[in-house]
Amino acid sequence: MLKRKAYRLFESWLEAPSMKALLVMGARQVGKSYLVDAFCSDHFENVVKFDLIENADIRDSFSAAKSADDLELRMSVAATSPLVPNKTAIIIDEVQECPNIVTYIKYLVQKGTYRFILTGSLLGVRLDSIYSLPVGYVTKVQMYPLDFEEFCWANGLNEAVYQQAVQCFEERRALPEFLYTRLLDLFHRYLMVGGMPDAVNAFLATNNIDSVRTVQQDLHGLYRLDITKYAPPELRLTIREIYDLIPSQALSKTRRFNFGSIQGVKRFTQVENQFLWLVQAGVALAVYNVVAPSAPLLAYEERNKFKLFYLDAGMLAAALPKSSYQGLLDGKATVNMGAAYEAFAVQELAAHGFSLRYFTSKKIGELDFLAEHQDGGIDALEIKKGGSYMTHSALDHALEVPEYSIDNAYVFAESNIFEKDSVLYVPIFLLGALQYES
Repeated sequence: MLKRKAYRLFESWLEAPSMKALLVMGARQVGKSYLVDAFCSDHFENVVKFDLIENADIRDSFSAAKSADDLELRMSVAATSPLVPNKTAIIIDEVQECPNIVTYIKYLVQKGTYRFILTGSLLGVRLDSIYSLPVGYVTKVQMYPLDFEEFCWANGLNEAVYQQAVQCFEERRALPEFLYTRLLDLFHRYLMVGGMPDAVNAFLATNNIDSVRTVQQDLHGLYRLDITKYAPPELRLTIREIYDLIPSQALSKTRRFNFGSIQGVKRFTQVENQFLWLVQAGVALAVYNVVAPSAPLLAYEERNKFKLFYLDAGMLAAALPKSSYQGLLDGKATVNMGAAYEAFAVQELAAHGFSLRYFTSKKIGELDFLAEHQDGGIDALEIKKGGSYMTHSALDHALEVPEYSIDNAYVFAESNIFEKDSVLYVPIFLLGALQYES
């Protein structure tokens, strides 16, 4: 089984003194159901599971429930094993298919008879219902594809070894050469494989990139099918077109999404709902522009200017010609393939809790990312590939503006750790060492 950080969050939920339902959210195929099943097998004597996508009869029955007691009765009827009080975990997969469960969960939790775990992909979900879960009665866990550290674990790297590298980052000292080389090699593989569990498992089982690409292309097919199935009918064609345009837009010079590339579209307002659907569904990650790198960044955000990436760096690679993989594998990506490095950064920052933002202006230039911490501190991040990573005029200009709220300046590149002129140079694979809660 792939080791996931979310498992620890599940354990914290179970150990908490107050009883709540657990809601595990995330895009389809990021490993929610598999991890929940494994966790329940490890921690509960009795597990009853209902899949509301696969079993239409159960979905229809639960949808017909008129009260929490009625829903509980219907669960006991549908269960294939007994619901044993105080010993049973009830898993409800794809809860968005039956929003009234959300309405009744407060009362079921209050009864305290069973532990409830709900999973929900955000495809076709009634977002208002999911996010209106009663405060105090649910613990939410958002899952993403495997981040780079989890990928390292999957490839046999001991957890303490990666943490040694994180400690070097925290102490601002260079990694030992053997550790730097090992992690850089894994990073190059991660650019191709990404973190979707099925793709990682295919890589581990076959060591064959063709097998990985087959899985990734199947995932693209699944997401396109979900768009057709779940998106509002009047939006489907445009959502599908936007989804398919992501690679070409990510490979453009600015990476900013050009609305004019969508057939018949001239203004963002024409397609705002389509972009919003893709992002809320979790299959795409948007990086929004801010007009100034100052806290709080939300106050300076421009929602109509953004870059758009797939939720997984490997899925971006799979949408490109296989010939590009040679450069990724050897760390000699072409100019255009800088998008793969940026896609990695998007994925890592999202998985570590950061809102995704960048800054650009004619006077300063462009800062690839701005990471805002809970305490209001702002990190300016430049993502570089190749050997020219010490050239970063936009970052230099931004640091000279006293009105900007930049607390730390980082260049993440294929470089060991060193500091020069108020800029810390860090191996790109240590981007996950930045923590939102810090």
